[in-house]
Amino acid sequence: MHLQAFCGPWLDHPFWRTKFVLTDSQDLTLILESPIKEVWIDTMRGLDVDLPSEPGSPPVVEVDSIPPEPPVVQEKASFDDEIKRASKIVAKGKEAVVSMFKEARMGKAIEAEAALPLVEEISNSIMRNPGALISLARLKTADDYTFMHSVAVCALMIALARQLDLDEQQVRDAGMAGLLHDLGKATIPLEVLNKPGKLTDEEFALIKTHPAEGHNLLLEGRGISEMALDVCLHHHEKVDGSGYPKGITGDTMSLYAKMGAVCDVYDAITSNRPYKAGWCPAESIKRMAEWKGHFDPAIFQAFVKSLGIYPVGSLVRLESGKLGVVTEQGEQSLLKPKIKVFFSTKSQAYIRPEAIDLARSREKIVGREDAAKWGIKDIDSYWAGDKV
Repeated sequence: MHLQAFCGPWLDHPFWRTKFVLTDSQDLTLILESPIKEVWIDTMRGLDVDLPSEPGSPPVVEVDSIPPEPPVVQEKASFDDEIKRASKIVAKGKEAVVSMFKEARMGKAIEAEAALPLVEEISNSIMRNPGALISLARLKTADDYTFMHSVAVCALMIALARQLDLDEQQVRDAGMAGLLHDLGKATIPLEVLNKPGKLTDEEFALIKTHPAEGHNLLLEGRGISEMALDVCLHHHEKVDGSGYPKGITGDTMSLYAKMGAVCDVYDAITSNRPYKAGWCPAESIKRMAEWKGHFDPAIFQAFVKSLGIYPVGSLVRLESGKLGVVTEQGEQSLLKPKIKVFFSTKSQAYIRPEAIDLARSREKIVGREDAAKWGIKDIDSYWAGDKV
């Protein structure tokens, strides 16, 4: 039979996509063992369409009459509560991107509609608590960088789109654009894509083909928005014209391409990649601010507001000499996030972890710190817990 839709939350679905012909008995077992209790079948499609209907069978329901899921109002959630949900979304998001890349390598057309539930889940998570999923998606190994990067840029694009007051359709399109922006890397040999050392000139030239290759793949797909095509082709352009593949300037770059450029770079430099370890989030924001001619200033300023000057996971030093990791943004000021202190620079030793809301404390941040300088290796566990 042709499965048209699963009834229930997307995270309960045993597959990342829903619309496909059910031919594998193992797939049927996965559905039966999942929390899903009902599915919609397209009776006009599938391998069973020519079978005679049995007496007493239920009436045929046209697929177009499937009632849409009612919108769910997203209530604010604490960081700790949301990170539990976010970890499931990120894990399933990675599965979806892996499948998408495999299908692209096999020459199958990309269907944007299949990824809409994932974009919606990411969007809802960010609405409940923007820092949780964005921060969690930053934690990735060198091996899964390419796939997790797509999930992370999707989340960053959604947060930035909301900061720019774009409408909800544009927010969803921005998320989809982020999810699909690096699809062209499916055409790059894995030994080049995952090379741990410096690329040769020939290998780097090959890497630079991925925006155009991805654009071509999306042109052959179905339901791909103009925004996704634009971001895919132009996310490596710079406002001074020194980017690729077209070398266009900020005067001709679209708003969405400028958004994609910022989100792509931030996640890249804060993540562990095959050839280098990621930078601290706060250090990354500082360095990006110093790169002249790279980003549109207004877009970058909005991006910083969406994340914070000290994004979640940043290691900071307080006036007291204590070190703490940022766990959540403050409600009033970008300079007063919520942190968890766990180390004393005076005694050069770990101390009992303590949560501090700088908006309600006399403590102040005096600067960023390098974890390696103090021999700290488990910094992410202080804000992400067992989700690291």
